[in-house]
Amino acid sequence: MNDNAGSRPTAPPRAVQVAAQAKVNLRLRILARETSGYHQLETLFLRLELADTVRVRRTSGARTLDVAGDVDAAALGPVERNLAWRAAEAYHHCRAMDGGFAIEIDKRIPIGGGLGGGSADAAAVLRALDAMADEPLGDSELLQIAATLGADVPFLTTSDPYAIAWGRGERMLALPPLPSRAVLLVLPGFGVNTATAYRWLAESRDAVDPVSGPEATMIRLGSLSDWDAVASFAANDFEPVVASRHPEIARQVAALHALDCVVSMMTGSGSTVFGVGNAPDFAFAVDDPVVPPGDPTRYLRTRSATQVEPLSVIE
Repeated sequence: MNDNAGSRPTAPPRAVQVAAQAKVNLRLRILARETSGYHQLETLFLRLELADTVRVRRTSGARTLDVAGDVDAAALGPVERNLAWRAAEAYHHCRAMDGGFAIEIDKRIPIGGGLGGGSADAAAVLRALDAMADEPLGDSELLQIAATLGADVPFLTTSDPYAIAWGRGERMLALPPLPSRAVLLVLPGFGVNTATAYRWLAESRDAVDPVSGPEATMIRLGSLSDWDAVASFAANDFEPVVASRHPEIARQVAALHALDCVVSMMTGSGSTVFGVGNAPDFAFAVDDPVVPPGDPTRYLRTRSATQVEPLSVIE
């Protein structure tokens, strides 16, 4: 006998909480520029345990966004430009949903450092709204919305901690998680505008050979599951051009390499530099590296993630 026969389906939740996990790029190659101005890319995404906490509630009509935590209010800008807000608006437009939303974000991921904090918040909002929808869109349509919001958002909308992506970040291959390792994040105290980093990269390539593209490479699928193999092809096309303007980047990469990290490099267009411990039991020193007085450099410790945290129902 079916105990559920004749019973009504469970109503969707009215409020959920999501851990919006940061990411790093273990590989980032910038390829051809489209006529639209966007660049094709090839990147190896890895999620971290470091995460913002995003709470989303359905409302009868009001639409609000509140951001607290490790954030400078002046860096947030107008609410309409916030990726989490734009994600909610895009979802409501796609679903033609009645009512509104209340979004609360507790920031732990530093803003503007290449760790994908804004993209992670946007992805968390998409996941939350779909979990609360009477008729969820599902993964495929959710990714279509995510792709309109930025190259990092599709990956951060998935339930995969590790993936390789192409195009504008919308074409992905999920990979088995790498073993968890300690990660040290170094934040030099300045940001790098993404559009400016693309301009620097274009200028550097034109100066060398305006018709040549990035170096051809072959990556074996099996090598993507081994940290030592990943280290052999880890690279970021932005790193040398950003470091040429900000020597602190190269200095911090070298410092992390000296700590015997298996990978030490810049993530995204910067300015965050990260190091990955070279063994499962590797632990960075308890005390932060010595920071001279007046130096704005910050250090954050986290670990690489082996799973994406499931959302939880608040009510």
